[in-house]
Amino acid sequence: MPILHLAILAIVQGITEFLPVSSSGHLVLLPNLAGWEDQGLNIDVATHVGTLGAVIIYFWRDILSIPASFVVRKRRDLRVARQLGLNILVSLPPVLIAGACLVYFAPDFFRSPIIIAYTMIVFAVILWVADRIGLTIRRVEHMTIASAALIGLVQMIALIPGTSRSGVTITAARFLGFERAAAARFSMLISIPVIAAAGASSGKELLLTKSEVVTTEAGIAAGLAFATALIAISVFMRFLKSYSFTPFIIYRLLLGCALLILFYGLDWSSNIY
Repeated sequence: MPILHLAILAIVQGITEFLPVSSSGHLVLLPNLAGWEDQGLNIDVATHVGTLGAVIIYFWRDILSIPASFVVRKRRDLRVARQLGLNILVSLPPVLIAGACLVYFAPDFFRSPIIIAYTMIVFAVILWVADRIGLTIRRVEHMTIASAALIGLVQMIALIPGTSRSGVTITAARFLGFERAAAARFSMLISIPVIAAAGASSGKELLLTKSEVVTTEAGIAAGLAFATALIAISVFMRFLKSYSFTPFIIYRLLLGCALLILFYGLDWSSNIY
């Protein structure tokens, strides 16, 4: 793959991974619309691994406090961290099981731009409703096991490109009354084990290929995605202190409508869909 194409894919992934706009959808769309050869699942996951490093660095205090909270159980300041750790664990089983089944039985089933067009629009509307009617009275420390389980359950929907893993989890959290920044924070934290599992699976495939070129491409993609995602997370969290999700909703609607126009209105669209 040309380095320029690889760099663009990695930067797009880094920017979109934790925003409610679907990074996987963008990784499917970009080569289709640009006329590039599809980069494949391994490069997709390599960029996800890069963003994994970014979210770990950004939330390092939360990550270190969780295991400490299970060792030093009497400290009051670690009770919130222990509950957070339990909530993350509760959210995991549905998406890990569903993801493993999808990878095993139909890894490319949802890699279709027309599906992404519809999911972009539908889940933009749902996020708008959640952000409009959802209260802003709950923070991460107020989350219960039941709330975490529900957010984990809806996370399965994000296996369909275009829905956005961060988008559906943030939407669920907003319906449950969590503040925007709190919803985004929990969404990013529960992404860590999910991305790690996907990265481990794809990493095994990369090693089995024994191809230096493929491995080098994956490393470059991961590094670029890491740097971009670290900046994107910081800006996104600052943004949510003062603003709503409206800009992302508008972007999703415009992108989805543009894709539908391409699909139904232009003859050349049949060559890419």
